Amino acid sequence: MTEPGLLTAQDGATAVVTISNPAKRNAMTLTMWRELPPLLERLAADRSVRVLVLTGEGGTFCAGADIAGLRDGGDGAQHAAVEAEEALAAFPKPTVAVVRGYCVGGGCQLAAACDLRLAAADARFGVTPARLGIVYPASTTRRLVGLVGPSTAKYLLFSAELIDAQRALRTGLVDEVWDAPALDARVAALTATLAGRSLLTQAAAKEFTAMAVRGVADDEVVRRWREHARLSDDRTEGVTAFLERRPPHFTWPS
Repeated sequence: MTEPGLLTAQDGATAVVTISNPAKRNAMTLTMWRELPPLLERLAADRSVRVLVLTGEGGTFCAGADIAGLRDGGDGAQHAAVEAEEALAAFPKPTVAVVRGYCVGGGCQLAAACDLRLAAADARFGVTPARLGIVYPASTTRRLVGLVGPSTAKYLLFSAELIDAQRALRTGLVDEVWDAPALDARVAALTATLAGRSLLTQAAAKEFTAMAVRGVADDEVVRRWREHARLSDDRTEGVTAFLERRPPHFTWPS
């Protein structure tokens, strides 16, 4: 039997990280939680990677944390999950969760940490700590509230019930829902679009958006990105490409 793990592949400028633990519907083991931050660090440093896709092996995204790991690891397992989530949220390039089947518990935690979420019509979502008597981390709750608002966040956390893809779309938990045959084509088209845009713009937008969600203002961050923009050739290239009616060729941010 294949050992649980995180599989990586690259398709052009898109890195694909696949959660693989099919015997347990792709539940995340403690080892897998711990593997994710250094994996993301390597992909962030790889200049050939401009977009990250996170998905699950087969017809399931992730059924959550391996319960045996939670029992044996206790608070350490939850801490590792939060560290993995935060590393994913801080990844400096666009991230897209591609969800098929169940996206529950820790799986929903990871999907929510991505920038965008595309779901198959059969996807099911749930935030399930109330089934286990677990206090959901404050930072993770804040991220969920930022996506779906306080009322839906409370419904998901209080009830631990699963919702279908259409309800997830209405509440903002996912951005797009596609029938299974069309999902792969849409993911390919979207990631190609993202890979062709300015990574400088995207990285700055990620940090500014995170600040807005937290309700904080940081003048030093603003100054830093203003300086990055001043030193970058992206604006010149973008305007020139537009006037010449050709695709722009953006460089790596300095």
